[in-house]
Amino acid sequence: MKTNYKFSKAFMYCAILSAVIILCGIVGMCIKRINFGIDFQPGLIEEVRIASPAMEVTYKGSATVSIDTSSTALDVVISGIGAENETQTFTYGQNPTISAMADALNKVEGISAKVLAFGDADTYGIFTNNAATSRLSSDAPFKLYVASGAKDVSIDEIRSVLSGSNIDVKELGTEGNRSFQIRSKISDDSVSGQVLQGDLLNVLQGKYGTDSVVIVKTDFVGSSFSGSLALKSIILTIVTVFFIWLYATIRFHWDFALGAVIALIHDFLIMFTFIVWFQIEFSTTTLAAVMTIFGYSINATVVILDRVRQNMKLVETRDFKDILDKSLNDTLSRSIITTVTTLFASISLLIFTTGSIRNFAIVLTIGLLSGAYSSMFISSGFIAFARRYWEPGPNANHVRPRKGTSQTASVLTMSTN
Repeated sequence: MKTNYKFSKAFMYCAILSAVIILCGIVGMCIKRINFGIDFQPGLIEEVRIASPAMEVTYKGSATVSIDTSSTALDVVISGIGAENETQTFTYGQNPTISAMADALNKVEGISAKVLAFGDADTYGIFTNNAATSRLSSDAPFKLYVASGAKDVSIDEIRSVLSGSNIDVKELGTEGNRSFQIRSKISDDSVSGQVLQGDLLNVLQGKYGTDSVVIVKTDFVGSSFSGSLALKSIILTIVTVFFIWLYATIRFHWDFALGAVIALIHDFLIMFTFIVWFQIEFSTTTLAAVMTIFGYSINATVVILDRVRQNMKLVETRDFKDILDKSLNDTLSRSIITTVTTLFASISLLIFTTGSIRNFAIVLTIGLLSGAYSSMFISSGFIAFARRYWEPGPNANHVRPRKGTSQTASVLTMSTN
């Protein structure tokens, strides 16, 4: 049996519901503000691990020797005076423990590897301090770390150590492979990234020791770059909405086009409401999710509007809402199937990923639901409102006013009188 739901009865209630949600977002902007990522907020983002070193490596000789690590092997790069340029690779499969890796490194001329702890630890968990030079020397031993050496440090303890209004800390990874993402915002343009990084490092090393603070990754963005990126993002969003409006105007009618744009703005504001209240980090990845929803939402809206235009030629009715109801019923199964199948992908990302990709999945999931909802109720509701109050009479049930329709109506009225 074919569905015949009266969607038009819900237009007003949906508009009120959306207005309340958007109002909550505006309130949240004033209370919590947007949690800008390092792309839009000048400052420093540093990923840190607190761990004890498992092995130290030194070199005595005239050559230049450095160590590089990957997910599968440890490479010793030898170059310079007194040596042939070569790279010796020590795979974790052939050297499964820290002790075995140390024995293999000791066979290289001039290199001395000493196991400090965790000799039986798996070498697949090896990581190094990116803040330290990878060049070996006899004066400053190069430290290697393993996941087994991670200290039991909680995120609350890190926050207590780095207490400050401009510092945010997030926990990454699992208990056995835990790291901390520290973001420090810059309020003074005269402060450089090196100074900021040095201050953070000194505080952490004062608490946990010089050799126990491992810098995994560091990113720094200046105020000029973040400001330029924010401006370009705003321009990109406005230009995208403008061209979508232009396309819908050419293909349909002004009220259809305006309804499609209002649905896009609605989705944008709904996503930002959740971003603000749940303090989802707004970065370029999050912006990519917003732009993806723009494409999804306008596609869903155009499918419905196209069916509305088709039904205008087929359905004889005095009430434009009847045409909208029929069009929404005709496209209901398509809208549900498209949304649900796309949600499978976004929810999978939401469950099985972390970091910026998970933020992308959260915003994408919210946007998919909002896009389907706005295409059916917000866009259609606005068009019904426009047809009732701005284009009443014989033109209301046509995509474009028929030539001579208004004149004919006037003549009929005069003849009746």
